[in-house]
Amino acid sequence: MVAFESGTNTGDALAFEHSPETDQHFENALAKARDGTRLTVADAIELLTTGSGTDGIDRERKEQVLEAADHRRAELVGREVTFVANLNNNVTTACNTGCLFCNFKDRSDQFLESSDADHDGFTKTPTQSREIVADAVERGIYEVTSVSGLHPAFALDDDHREILEASDRGDLNYRSPSAYEVDPGTYVEQIEAMSVDGVHVHSMTPEEAAHARRGTAWSYEEVYRRLADAGLDSAPGTAAEILVDEVRDVICPGKIDSDGWLEAMEAAATVGLDITATIMYGHVENEAHRAIHLDRVRELQDRTDAITEFIPLSFVHQNTPLYDYGMVEGGPTVQEDELMIAVSRLFLDNVDHIQASWVKYGDQQGLKLLNSGADDFMGTILSEEITKRAGGGFGEYRSFDQYVELIESIGRIPVERSTDYRTRRRIDGDPPHGPTLGPKADGTPLIE
Repeated sequence: MVAFESGTNTGDALAFEHSPETDQHFENALAKARDGTRLTVADAIELLTTGSGTDGIDRERKEQVLEAADHRRAELVGREVTFVANLNNNVTTACNTGCLFCNFKDRSDQFLESSDADHDGFTKTPTQSREIVADAVERGIYEVTSVSGLHPAFALDDDHREILEASDRGDLNYRSPSAYEVDPGTYVEQIEAMSVDGVHVHSMTPEEAAHARRGTAWSYEEVYRRLADAGLDSAPGTAAEILVDEVRDVICPGKIDSDGWLEAMEAAATVGLDITATIMYGHVENEAHRAIHLDRVRELQDRTDAITEFIPLSFVHQNTPLYDYGMVEGGPTVQEDELMIAVSRLFLDNVDHIQASWVKYGDQQGLKLLNSGADDFMGTILSEEITKRAGGGFGEYRSFDQYVELIESIGRIPVERSTDYRTRRRIDGDPPHGPTLGPKADGTPLIE
């Protein structure tokens, strides 16, 4: 692991191989961005830094990058701002991975039947997940998103459970469900439970897929094929963080490496699943790492053509170990957020949709980002535990009426979408507004 000095999140105090310095010039990179020429990593670094040879972010140059990205957005996807009617159903907070940027997790030993630890974590049974999703489907959601901790009792399915139970390996992070207060079931059982009445199930990150094949010789393709047979419709490209291993060695040394993430995502695409991709930025990494990450995502899309959207996730620092240990002083600046969205649009010339997460950015900044290259404004979500537990304060759900008001306030067109963006409905007329694309949606507002 690289050494660090406390009290910084610029990356300057870390002994990283990659630094945000190039032989390119900002003006050349900006000209290429405006012309639509495919950008290089050096170009992206120049745009993210507004000139690697200068200190700090130049406000005038920043606005030029944002303007170029907004122009590209208008050319590619027009004036529509999309969002999806969805529910977050995270199954468990039990996790031993130890990522320093996360405060969603709870140590799994606290969930043991024998533990008397007091904690506010949770684990849901497949029956409970089904009840939660079924209720939301009745209310009109199109999609259920599920991203969870790596509970030691989780196995992919009964076959996997049999292998884990018979293994004498001590490095598999496995313990029988009977040892815990609540049995989470298997991944397949959870996917089957959430697959209610045709709702779109968006679940199983690469990290979860790795957990679902531990102790076996199974490929990621085998894991995602079994999950797809159980009702999985698409896979979220979270757990990407920064796809540069020298950064992952600092913030999440217990996770799969960059190549493992890419291998899992490509496997999901190979079995026919749509995928998304993310970046979680603004902690210990620098602009070179962000640019390399974008390059790896673009190469993945060149190979698969399966990424439906790219989602920059601004690091929320308040309740995380990185902040508690003095490794960072805060998250990214507003200017860094704007440039991350804009350069994502300009660099990822093969990904149509860039999302601005109102949970991460809030309404005011989220709207600015919709004029900086983004064209999607996330979803209703109805519940959001991960960002909230890290200290985020922008809410847990969003109504259709709120979406319409916000999007129209910047002169754009509100559009309800499917998860894969292939089905869309322009929203117009007087409120109240509600979803119509979900399996049981009839236009009734999700939230009274």
